[in-house]
Amino acid sequence: MEEYPEEWRTPPVCLISVVGLAEHEHHRLISTHLLSEQPPTNTLALPDLSKLLHLLSKKPKQPPDATSSSSPAAGILKRDWLIKHRTRVPSVVAALFSSDQVYGDPAQWLQVCSDLDLLKAAIKPRNIKLVVVVLNDTLSDHNDVYEERFIALRKRAELDSKYILTFNPNTASDLQISLNRLASIFGELSLAYYRDEGRRIKTRVEKKTLNVNSIDLNIRYCFKVAVYAEFRRDWVEALRFYEDAYHMLREMIGTSTRLPPIQRLVEIKTIAELLHFKISTVLLHGGKLKEAITWFHQHNASYKKLVGAPEVVFLHWEWLSRQFLVFAELLDTSSVPAQSISSLVLATADRPLTESEFHPSYYYQLAAHYLKEKRSSLEIALSMSESASELDSSVDSVAPSVYIGQFGRLLEQGDTVTMQPLTDEDYTRYVIAEGKRFQDTYEILALLKKSCESYGNHKARRMGSFCGFQMAVEYFALGDFNNAKQLFDGVANQYRQEGWVTLLWEVLGYLRECSRKQGIVRDFVEYSLEMAALPVSSGTDAQPFSFKECGPAGPPTLSQREIIHKEVFELVSREVGLASVEDNNCIKISRDNPLHLEVDLVSPLRLVILASVTFHEQIIKPGVSTLITVSLLSQLPLTVEINQLEIQFNQSECNFVIINAQRPLLAATNDGLQVHRAESTPLILITNRWLRLTYEIKSEQSGKLECISVIAKMGPHFTICCRAESPASMEDLPLWKFEDRVETFPTKDPALAFSGQKATHVEEPDPQVDVDLGASGPALVGESFMIPVTVASRGHDIYSGELKINLVDVKGGGLFSPRETEASSMESHHVELLGIVGPEEEELGPGEIEKIQQSFGLVSIPFLKSGESWSCKLEIKWHRPKPVMLFVSLGYSLLNNESTAQKVHVHKSLQIEGMAAIAVGHRVMLPFRRDPLLLSRIKLVSDSEQLASLPLNETSLLIVSAKNCTEVPLQLQSVAIDNEDGDSERVCSVQHGGENLSGPSLLMPGEEFKKVFTIVPKVESSKLGLGTVCLRWRRDCGIDDHSGSCETEAWVVTKHKLPDVEVELSPLVVSLECPPYAVLGEPFTYTIKIWNQTKLLQEVKFCVADAQSFVLSGVHNDTVFVLPKSKHILCYKVVPLGSGLLQLPKVTVISVRYSAEFQASNTASTVFVFPSKPDFKLAADVGKREMESIASE
Repeated sequence: MEEYPEEWRTPPVCLISVVGLAEHEHHRLISTHLLSEQPPTNTLALPDLSKLLHLLSKKPKQPPDATSSSSPAAGILKRDWLIKHRTRVPSVVAALFSSDQVYGDPAQWLQVCSDLDLLKAAIKPRNIKLVVVVLNDTLSDHNDVYEERFIALRKRAELDSKYILTFNPNTASDLQISLNRLASIFGELSLAYYRDEGRRIKTRVEKKTLNVNSIDLNIRYCFKVAVYAEFRRDWVEALRFYEDAYHMLREMIGTSTRLPPIQRLVEIKTIAELLHFKISTVLLHGGKLKEAITWFHQHNASYKKLVGAPEVVFLHWEWLSRQFLVFAELLDTSSVPAQSISSLVLATADRPLTESEFHPSYYYQLAAHYLKEKRSSLEIALSMSESASELDSSVDSVAPSVYIGQFGRLLEQGDTVTMQPLTDEDYTRYVIAEGKRFQDTYEILALLKKSCESYGNHKARRMGSFCGFQMAVEYFALGDFNNAKQLFDGVANQYRQEGWVTLLWEVLGYLRECSRKQGIVRDFVEYSLEMAALPVSSGTDAQPFSFKECGPAGPPTLSQREIIHKEVFELVSREVGLASVEDNNCIKISRDNPLHLEVDLVSPLRLVILASVTFHEQIIKPGVSTLITVSLLSQLPLTVEINQLEIQFNQSECNFVIINAQRPLLAATNDGLQVHRAESTPLILITNRWLRLTYEIKSEQSGKLECISVIAKMGPHFTICCRAESPASMEDLPLWKFEDRVETFPTKDPALAFSGQKATHVEEPDPQVDVDLGASGPALVGESFMIPVTVASRGHDIYSGELKINLVDVKGGGLFSPRETEASSMESHHVELLGIVGPEEEELGPGEIEKIQQSFGLVSIPFLKSGESWSCKLEIKWHRPKPVMLFVSLGYSLLNNESTAQKVHVHKSLQIEGMAAIAVGHRVMLPFRRDPLLLSRIKLVSDSEQLASLPLNETSLLIVSAKNCTEVPLQLQSVAIDNEDGDSERVCSVQHGGENLSGPSLLMPGEEFKKVFTIVPKVESSKLGLGTVCLRWRRDCGIDDHSGSCETEAWVVTKHKLPDVEVELSPLVVSLECPPYAVLGEPFTYTIKIWNQTKLLQEVKFCVADAQSFVLSGVHNDTVFVLPKSKHILCYKVVPLGSGLLQLPKVTVISVRYSAEFQASNTASTVFVFPSKPDFKLAADVGKREMESIASE
């Protein structure tokens, strides 16, 4: 498509001309604005009127030989007509005048009138439309003074008043309005011009006659009408007249005698090509993809058989190739969406369209195909033509004519240049010389590459492979074997996957020849062996396909397979190479250049040799022999004799070599292998027949015994290594799957063929070592739990022993804690392996512990003789209550100083419960018979949001309890409260309520220990931290522990964070005071004290109720006022009337300001009354008397 001129490749754009006022920048403003419109408009800006008059008065150039008697015949379409109407002939002329010229002095006005007269005379013959534009820089549009001159201007120009415009560039808005108005008027007049021109030409078309000259004119007229319709964006009319011109052009074939036959056909085809290009472009522009493809096939069918003269038949193939190329590029650049497959068959009733015809790849491929035909025809024409020097000298003066599709000879006679018509002989020499200048091969490669890429884009891999094959053949013909081989390899892989045997034969033939010419011996042998093993023409030697060429490998027949087989085995059997005469490359296999081929499970060389290995037993004892069958299969056409076979296993000590006893000189053995077995019968592979070899084998090493590969030595320096396959999982040969051949089993036993495996399992010897795990009770959270592990030998010597320890969650979850909100003191693992303690209660050194993690450990075991033992202790710590399964695995060798020695394993497991040792609780109490008023307690707040409240500067009691939750006794060393804040003494004072423990306290299972602390808050706070309770404890070993291990065992610290409390100032504090006991009938004082701790006067009501057991003297009900920062005391004399635990008179105190009531609890209102005065003795006196009594005795 790039060969076409731009005026043919792009749609026509209207052309207008702006004349005058070149010194202003308005030309640029108008041109830029018109070009940005949709549709755009091109502008021809001329500085003055003389340029336009010169352009329009210039007549179309006559042929230079118009006066000559030998002038060429007229043509159909002029070569420069379309470019002339797009660049030189405007549809509208806009004459620009300044306001001074129009409204100025009479001399300037006369000049304007003269210019308008000249302009009208120049454009009237061509029907060009006129617009007058007055540039108004200073004047107003509504000035009545200039109305007379405006009327005179309109009459002089013979224009309607709307075509005389005022261009006002004074402001941005006025400029935009003026530009929009200009664009509207120009568009209107341009459409009118092209419509009028089309109508004028259509009247000529309607007057057509039947002579040949009228056909030429009608084609020209239809073409012009179509072009004018394209200027107007009337695609329907343009398509109709392009089709009319195309059909009339087809009628000229065989009737026109204006040119010699060859040139006449060339002209018709050239114009038909351009008309077809225009029609296809319009159809695709309108979204009519199916119609465009159908039209292309009609165009192709109309001219495909118009080959022309035999001597220039290459012109026809070149023309046909260009049709497919241009249409492919049109489809490539088209924005029409892809059609659905279901709608493809609706194109035509006679010829439904296929899916491939909707993609450009199809047309690129055919363009390359016809270009190949052109190259072949051109080579024939060159061989039959004159010498190259004569061709070049005779075509120097040939040039294109003024008409499309015609050529002539330029003759210079002095200053006169004339064009002489060509004869068909001269034209033939010209086109042959032109064809010789172009390298068609590179163009073919470019087309095939585009086609291959396009096929790949819509997943058509088969057609893409075919195009890739054609590209590779072109590279092969050029001698570019690197690119050719790369492409052939990709195509061969595709053909192997899909089983295209005959096509694969041809590709492999090219690959074989590329390897030969490059001197690559490995590739040459591989491709040769694969070709020899292909299933082609096994029943006859006759060539069954009518191919023009069979490629370098010849026809795909059995005899050709045998020839290739013999050639490749002659190469590998001796040190005589194959020489490539063209490239002087020698393919040779020698001692210095050996050849080793690998055949894996996906290699195409599985056709050449297939190795199947079967163990007769799936499980064997160490040191016990078992049978193994090695089977080989080949699809080569001739028999192959193997010199030796090497069978390799994953246990190298089991490798062995099978030697062909019939050829001892060629069977070189490997000194590194200890087992050599000679085969009495020849090792010969027959086509499609299994070679079965059965031998005994034994292994001393436990584990998996697997056959890795079978290495066949077929020449002094040639080996093939085949990956061993199991019969049970062995896949068929893909290319031979559907061939008519006898299928046999790799083993004589069919059952073994269906279940046999290339690997067996060698059992471990029975271990003679005991591993014992001991644990004393459950593990407690926080302590370092010791688990003894004992390894005792009962018969085996232990070499290179390793002890693997694994901790696994019993419930299946992980030991790792995903919670990020845990305290920083807690480990991230619930259970952690801390370390391993050796036999002497010492930590093992770095050389003994190979690896240790939170849940995994690896320990080296020293050498142990039979009867000896070794022990260690595992130190495990629980951070959360969790059951854990402990796995211990012992692995050891039976022999010393052998890294691959036999390994024996012993496995033990133990489930350990992790429990919380101590449950910590706490309780906060106010002082006995002293109750402060806490305002937070009388507020309505939900229990979940309310913190415990403590009175400021008042002593409160904190009772901490520790309960043994385990089944073992514990020793409790201390209970303390740790204040995390360093300035806690200033904020809150926490003191022990009694003496510290003098020694460890024994805490039995289920028993609870309590300790009292006093708390005195010193700062008012809405959230005060009391600290953390720290308990130090350890497991109690009991009286049976004589080793003293409990004494050395570390103390475990359990921490319990106390909740925050709220500290507030109590406005009132009420306390009750009475003696600790009373005596029947003896009066005592009962005091009620009320403290006002505020700066306000407090009104307090109190009430003292009578009690049956007491006689009370004093005021029972009253209201008192307590001064700020002072206290009020109520005193009563009380006489008990009974003995025992009695209730004191009930006291009720009510705060009027806070609407709060206080009433003592039953415990606080209780006192014990003795019947008579008791006789109390101090503890010191009692102790002294006991000591004296003992001394006297």
